[in-house]
Amino acid sequence: MNEFISLFIKYLPQLLSGLQMTIAIAVLALFFGVIIGLVFGLMSISKNKLLSGIATFYVGLIRGIPVFVLAMYLYFGIPALLGFTIPAFNAAIIILAINSSAFLCEIFRGGIQAVDFGQMEAARSLGIPYRQTMTHVILPQAVKIMVPSIMNQFISTLKDTSILSIITVRELMMNSQIIVSSTFEPFYIYTYAVIFYLIMVTALTVLARFIERRMKYDHRG
Repeated sequence: MNEFISLFIKYLPQLLSGLQMTIAIAVLALFFGVIIGLVFGLMSISKNKLLSGIATFYVGLIRGIPVFVLAMYLYFGIPALLGFTIPAFNAAIIILAINSSAFLCEIFRGGIQAVDFGQMEAARSLGIPYRQTMTHVILPQAVKIMVPSIMNQFISTLKDTSILSIITVRELMMNSQIIVSSTFEPFYIYTYAVIFYLIMVTALTVLARFIERRMKYDHRG
């Protein structure tokens, strides 16, 4: 037990550094994933068959590729083919943003379609353009439906950051592996990593449930 605590104290700065990188990547990836997902979500509900077809193809393609394979392909495969390199941090954000966007697209599509279509018809009958109707009438209501699911996707994205150690991003898992290579104490070090992940995921789960309860309360109100 003393060794467990002493090692934890000794390597806490390095673990916290990895933790900060993990959170930064997850937040930025979700931010860009939301933007991309919203674009494809709106395309997926479009009456234009070409746009909806592109969205359907994109979602099916990205959801069908494991994050590990996507990371290897975007960080090693494409740069090798085109003859350029990309910083690992930037690649990490791109990888997780693309991966999460496919799931967020479906969240946006489902949230928008859950809003009573009569409201769209009523706004259009009043002469309100489609874009303004979507922005000021439909999306504000859909957000209340989508927020809990977006929070769950954030949790998934946060956990997926552990895969990024394969492209040498100094996130929590990568830093843990580096520490293990110098201490030869995989059980202790990976236990620290497990604890940090559990704390983050538990905190986000509690936050997601709180937001969901607030959304239901506001909806009833």
